Amino acid sequence: MRTLLNVSLAILVTGLMTLSASAQGRIATVDLGKLFENYWKTKQAESALKDRVADLDKESKAMAEDLKKGNEEYQKLLTAANDQAVSAEEREKRKKSAETKLKEMKDLQDTIEQFGRQARTTLEEQRLRMRNNLVDEIKTVIGSKAKTAGYALVLDSVAETIQKTSVVLYNSGDNDITADVLQQLNLTAPPEAAKTAVKAADDAKSDKK
Repeated sequence: MRTLLNVSLAILVTGLMTLSASAQGRIATVDLGKLFENYWKTKQAESALKDRVADLDKESKAMAEDLKKGNEEYQKLLTAANDQAVSAEEREKRKKSAETKLKEMKDLQDTIEQFGRQARTTLEEQRLRMRNNLVDEIKTVIGSKAKTAGYALVLDSVAETIQKTSVVLYNSGDNDITADVLQQLNLTAPPEAAKTAVKAADDAKSDKK
């Protein structure tokens, strides 16, 4: 028990020494949500995602329309198969046609359901891939700005723990570099997005004040 206590104390002391050393480094903050939302490539990615959603929705509606028409044809074939005015042989022939059409509709229904599942998976994967790529680009610029300004650590000022409480409990805003990072991110913005990018950077500077 004493040995365990000694080990625990050694770990605690080492931790305090590490904390003391790291405290000598300067700390900056950023609003990662604001950076992500106002990065011009984010809007570009969202637009591409919306286009993909529209394409998939168009395909889904086309298949749904085919299913509707197929069901209408099936009902007609079924009615024709029960027509007592024709011979039993003809009725049997029509019945088989109706059964064939019914199988086609069931297969199409399965295809539509599978398409829906695959579409959701594809969109989620695309959304996640876009988000990760954008966050990586943002983190690269944050790292560059931090090194240039001599910051040892950069925290996300709006981050939350798993318990939904704030990670940063106090922030004076003095070392917030959100506006500088956002300005750097949007230097390559195309003309149509430049005005919005400038306004976002100005708003970030105003929030800092």
